[in-house]
Amino acid sequence: MSLVKARIENLEKGGTAPDFVEALFNPKEYTFSKSNSWAGDTSAQANAGELQFTGGQNATLKLQLVFDTYHLATASAPPPDVRGRTDGLWQMMQLDKRFASEKSKHGRPPKVKFFWGNTWAFDSVIESISQQFTLFLPSGIPVRAIVDLTLKEAKDHETLTAGGGSGAAGGIIQAVRQGDSLARIANDTLGNAGRWREIADLNKISNVRNLMSGSQLKLPGGL
Repeated sequence: MSLVKARIENLEKGGTAPDFVEALFNPKEYTFSKSNSWAGDTSAQANAGELQFTGGQNATLKLQLVFDTYHLATASAPPPDVRGRTDGLWQMMQLDKRFASEKSKHGRPPKVKFFWGNTWAFDSVIESISQQFTLFLPSGIPVRAIVDLTLKEAKDHETLTAGGGSGAAGGIIQAVRQGDSLARIANDTLGNAGRWREIADLNKISNVRNLMSGSQLKLPGGL
């Protein structure tokens, strides 16, 4: 299994923001959330009025990315500043004057898309970003950063299943976490640890004891 890197792609290339930012280390997990708005009918003389649907809210995707350049040091050069890897995300939040209009005179930030292999791609905008530096060179240059991102849905996604024609049967992809085994994944996702062999066969895994953290597994259908 080759390790597929997650990335945030700029959907509106041509401005000052980079075309994409690729993760140095894939996220351990990510969370989708969505809410709908309902209003009660207060005109009815009842303890609880009939609910009326008033609209759906844009879904959000929250994830954490770790960037570490300390291991990129060579015998002739110190590790590079980690901000060279993370600044692109901040640039994707800056106003782009190409999108100036009567309604938004100063422009707006570009739209982006979250990609991770064959998993479902999320068209969105970066709603918030928080960056914590956790490792420094003696000179004070940061070489490790933890970035928390919140992406807000920019177009209606009908499902949260895997996209494209190369996904798993049933459209389900599972990211491998540190310490995972196929039996544990089969138990957690399929409700039967004994189905680990189906996962191994589907992903053509010959060495089941050597799962790479951050890689992605297709899961069989019939959950």
